[in-house]
Amino acid sequence: MCTTCGCGHSGPHMHETVDENGNVTITVHDHDHDHDHHDHDHAHPHTHDHDHGHSHDHEHTHDHAHPEHSHDSSMPAGRAIAVEEDILARNNAIADRNRAKFAARHALALNLVSSPGSGKTELLAATLRTVKEFPTAVIEGDQETANDAERIRATGARALQINTGKGCHLDAAMIERALEALPVEENSVLFIENVGNLVCPAEFDLGEAAKVAILSVTEGEDKPLKYPDMFRASSLVLLNKIDLLPYVRFDADKAEANVLRVNPRAKVIRVSATTGEGLEKWIAWVKAQLVLASL
Repeated sequence: MCTTCGCGHSGPHMHETVDENGNVTITVHDHDHDHDHHDHDHAHPHTHDHDHGHSHDHEHTHDHAHPEHSHDSSMPAGRAIAVEEDILARNNAIADRNRAKFAARHALALNLVSSPGSGKTELLAATLRTVKEFPTAVIEGDQETANDAERIRATGARALQINTGKGCHLDAAMIERALEALPVEENSVLFIENVGNLVCPAEFDLGEAAKVAILSVTEGEDKPLKYPDMFRASSLVLLNKIDLLPYVRFDADKAEANVLRVNPRAKVIRVSATTGEGLEKWIAWVKAQLVLASL
């Protein structure tokens, strides 16, 4: 379970579809019933009838304290913490495997995180159209559609779509599965565009070298203070859509100060996918990180 929304799973079911052009989409089905049958205190017929196209009737006893999707909102805090730690530990173990794969190929993986509508897909597309010095690939994360992956492929980059369904973030297992269909190249950069959300992705390591947060000027400059965990977890913050500054009430200096207030080690770069301003600084940062990954 995600500590905030409870969307997690211990072993999501994933399947791939391939279109007529060979493009892969991975769809996640949160279909894991990790029921605890150790402390039974009552019996009753129990019927599961899910959207997955099947149902099953069986009589069993249980205490309604399911670690992955509790029906009892009053789960004891200690038990909830134990479940959270177990899920994150399993995720981190897979993230370590992903990280080892990247290291073996001297590849750089970057986890792009933001609120919905921050402009990260357009910024990523502008980046890919500009970069020619190293191979690139993109894993796109959305709840539904392959729209963003199609926008990325239009730049000439390889892209794979992950649809998380009700899930509000990518996790390491999804990335591990994606890497089977989209293997990383030697000395390349893999951009992972996470689901738009400034909460849950902060907790889930995907095996990336760094998280890059995108904050647009159409949002409030106090976002770093409202969502400090995400900005603390990010090595770089891209202040996006700066071409709109003359038209919105947004204090860029204050936004940058708020980023540094919660994360003094973060670097902030002001960019615009529309005008190209700041792209050279952002790409220079990526190149520097790739050099480190190649050592």
